[in-house]
This record gives sequence, C-alpha cells and structure tokens, in this order.
Amino acid sequence: MTVGTERGVRRVSPLALLPVIVFAGLGAAFYWGLFNNDDRLPSTLIGRPVPDFNLPPIDGRDDGLATSDLAGGVSIVNVWASWCVPCRVEMPLLVDLAETGTVPIYGINHRDPPEAALAFLRVLGDPYARIGADRNGRISIDWGVYGLPETFVIDGDGRIAYKHVGPFDRRALDEEILPVVRRLQAEDGS
Repeated sequence: MTVGTERGVRRVSPLALLPVIVFAGLGAAFYWGLFNNDDRLPSTLIGRPVPDFNLPPIDGRDDGLATSDLAGGVSIVNVWASWCVPCRVEMPLLVDLAETGTVPIYGINHRDPPEAALAFLRVLGDPYARIGADRNGRISIDWGVYGLPETFVIDGDGRIAYKHVGPFDRRALDEEILPVVRRLQAEDGS
C-alpha cells in the first residue's frame, strides 16, 4: 500500500512488502534444499543394538542370519531384493568388497521369492557370508528400512554405527562406509 506525502512522492508501506519477503525466503529455502548435497537420512537406531531377530536362510543356502551373528566383530548388513533395480547397481561393489576380506558382509533378503533371490546372486555375484530371508518384511521394519537397498555398519558390540540409504557408489564406499568400518576395527583391535 502506498501513502501520499506533501510533495506528491509515494512510498511503499513496509507491510506491503511482507508477501515479497516471505516469498523470497521460501524461494531461498527451496533452492538450498534442491542443491544441498547432504542426502543422508538420519536413523534413530544409530548407537543402538541391532534388533533382535533370527531369520531362516533363503532356500538353497545353508545359513540364515540372526542377531548373534553380528556380535564379536565389525560387519556390514545389506538389505536387498532381486526386484530392486538399485540393488543391482551396488552389487558389483559389494562383491568387490567381499573379495578383499576387509569386513564380513551379511544380507537380509527383503520379501523375495527364493528362486528369484538365488537367480539374482548367480547372475550378479554373492558377497554375503550369510543371508536371512525376511519373507514378510517385518525384520526390515525393525531395522528402520524404508527403501532398498540399505546398508548398515555394525560395530563389534552389535550396535548400529552407520546407515546408508539407497545404492552406494565407489565414492560413498571409499569416503563414507569404509572409513567407519576402519575406525571401528581400529577401536575394536580387529
């Protein structure tokens, strides 16, 4: 709103600028959100013990996965499924990591037909020391999984130390996941 003065010059009322200021503030917030590269999602499970679970193996494998398998040393748990396209993207990196022997990798197969899971592993490689079949998805929910794949670093006491949501690439593996593994191994003396 403008106000007249004695000289005929009009000035804008500060109240009239409020919508412009609010719009500019919202625009800046949206711009920052779009171009902020920190896509990590927080997890309330960081620092807490892994959920209590005992999963059977996928058909065709001998060993399932249980809470007790994740104590006594640093490990990685990867939640995956054969129908998950991003899981295919990160699988070669998991296979390469498993071949180095740096850290044991365990899998939780999420709501997958056993024959599909086995075919996936035959084609892309099998990096897992053990795989538990989460046929109904309940254990994945207990782990706080809300998108596949998800990768967790577990410390030697069986606590969740790190969580990566989505497929990881070489940079994320080398700069985020493996530094956590190495730090925990050094603390653990392993």
